[in-house]
Amino acid sequence: MEFGSIEREIHVDASPEVVFEVISSPEHIREWWNGAESDLSPTPGAAAQVGWPGDDHVEPLTVVDVDPPRLFSFRWIFDEGTHGPSLLVTFELVPSGAGTLLRMTETGYREKGWEIATLEAAYADHVEGWDRFVPAIAEYAAGLVSTP
Repeated sequence: MEFGSIEREIHVDASPEVVFEVISSPEHIREWWNGAESDLSPTPGAAAQVGWPGDDHVEPLTVVDVDPPRLFSFRWIFDEGTHGPSLLVTFELVPSGAGTLLRMTETGYREKGWEIATLEAAYADHVEGWDRFVPAIAEYAAGLVSTP
């Protein structure tokens, strides 16, 4: 099996501006990312953390690219603090009719240097997660614009 990247694509019934806010603002992130709390700032180079209710582990992340309303990316799952290999999550937003084509890609698995069992488990966990969270982004963003 290839563990190079995870890619998901979904149409969102909301403008790229709305989708960008949903993927890059802490108050929206908690709504689609399983209650995640974050101090994220959509500023290139900004350091942040993300954590989930009931889990003592907090994951550091670093914002990489910010180009509203077209692109947002961050690095996370670092080794050795924030200087080792990490995973890169990229959200590309493409206008599509009255909505947005959202493309999410997560790369960097092979670069982590994990033993195969660790790599397989992490990859499977993230596949399952993005299978839930990408549709949750679409549903949440569409709900924001359809609310009377």
